[in-house]
Amino acid sequence: MSPREYDESDVRVRPGRGSRPRTKTRPDHSDAESAMVVTVDRGRWGCALGGDPHRVVTAMRARELGRTSVVVGDDVDVVGDLSGRPDTLARIVRRGSRRTALRRTADDTDPTERVVVANADQLLMVVALADPPPRTGFVERSLVAAYAGGLAPILCLTKSDLAPAAPFAAQFAGLDLTVVTTSRDGGIDDVDELLEGKSTVLVGHSGVGKSTLVNRLVPNADRAVGVVSGVGKGRHTSTQSVALPLTGSGWAIDTPGIRSFGLAHVTADDVIHAFSDLAAAIENCPRGCGHLGPPADPECALDEMTGAAAGRVAAARRLLIALKSG
Repeated sequence: MSPREYDESDVRVRPGRGSRPRTKTRPDHSDAESAMVVTVDRGRWGCALGGDPHRVVTAMRARELGRTSVVVGDDVDVVGDLSGRPDTLARIVRRGSRRTALRRTADDTDPTERVVVANADQLLMVVALADPPPRTGFVERSLVAAYAGGLAPILCLTKSDLAPAAPFAAQFAGLDLTVVTTSRDGGIDDVDELLEGKSTVLVGHSGVGKSTLVNRLVPNADRAVGVVSGVGKGRHTSTQSVALPLTGSGWAIDTPGIRSFGLAHVTADDVIHAFSDLAAAIENCPRGCGHLGPPADPECALDEMTGAAAGRVAAARRLLIALKSG
């Protein structure tokens, strides 16, 4: 075979591929506007520009963010169409560092943690005193999540017209915990005062009156209200987390009804560090100490605490037991 002659017609160019070299230079988005994420729905985020609930735009996650988690409460920077008109879409180009984070896992054996809400100041645990009956374990595990995430916990006992609040609240004496009660006729002003000027996450089992409480705090919220089944369990009515502006200032962040609070991401040290007067003591504990005391941890330094601190140790160890019990 004789060698053939080649010309420009033999050059094959792959369609759709340009010749411009790639660059790692990214725009600095110096014109981006700060916002707070208030809703998340199937790859779209509602962002309140400047934290103003009257200036909400819909945004997508920019390509440069990759799979960076963005949740309700996150501080973000957005660019693009910020008019907020129907069918417009902005882009989230940056997510700020998180001051606090409420995390949970599917259960205590699942190592994958999920941030439920970011940058909240408080965790309001909504528990009914009756119908359905209150669950101590849920409160204890919610407290662990609050302390580990840097949130101040508040226990809101609803339906106080059906059962007294004191016996249940007494189980959490010695903890840094604010307790407030509500009924069908009152108590909402006390809750409103605690939430004023703060970003507060509401958690609770379905049927305990959480959505009813949200509707009383934010009259135009229109959160769905369910009923309690015959076996004492509520039906899920809230399906997505959403930040709702309070009448004065602050945000109430409603979350879906939670049936379990996985704490696989929390360690015993995380719990103790939430107690400022106990955190320094565990520096003298042996490596791997679970801080439960004898017989599990016979050399735990917390056993040397006396007086009021000893009562705090007992309260902290109740949470550690709840953490280990799953």
